[in-house]
Amino acid sequence: MTAAASITVSPFTLASASPRRLALLAQAGIVPARVIAPDIDERPRKSELPRAYALRLALAKAGSVAERATEAPVLAADTVVACGRRILPKAETAEEVERCLRLLSGRRHQVLTALALMRAGEKPRTRLVVTRVAFKVLTPTEIGDYLMSGEGIGKAGGYAIQGRAEAFVRFINGSYSNVVGLPLYETLSLLG
Repeated sequence: MTAAASITVSPFTLASASPRRLALLAQAGIVPARVIAPDIDERPRKSELPRAYALRLALAKAGSVAERATEAPVLAADTVVACGRRILPKAETAEEVERCLRLLSGRRHQVLTALALMRAGEKPRTRLVVTRVAFKVLTPTEIGDYLMSGEGIGKAGGYAIQGRAEAFVRFINGSYSNVVGLPLYETLSLLG
């Protein structure tokens, strides 16, 4: 067996509280120098569209952490699940998970992740990655079983593609890691 190839990037601070983002970076052989959870208001503004919302939050997260960690570049990301122009919540209750799954059942939706990299004295660099996902028509039993698993709690759109919800996906176009929470190709390009 050979060791996995490691990718060399300059030390950076990850502005995130997401264990999935850390795990995805580790999967690519990258460990941030520091991890600091940003403290921002994540509520969408009235009539805010998904793309603008994701970019605004990624920049706000990076800015919030950059104020506290100026010695290294700061990488932030925000993942949004959108059905048309509608931004789905990060489901905090089983009821929200159920509402999300009922809306996504049998439909296509988009998962958008905005990335922001801030370096001292430079203009922030951003990327926006869009993945299109289609769910099969979900039965009441499938929704109920998923609710019982508790897996959708705390997840954008009320589901985790890297878990049981992968069985709901009949079509995906774009980055799988984006749907998990961090598009690795674009992230590594931004850090490189």
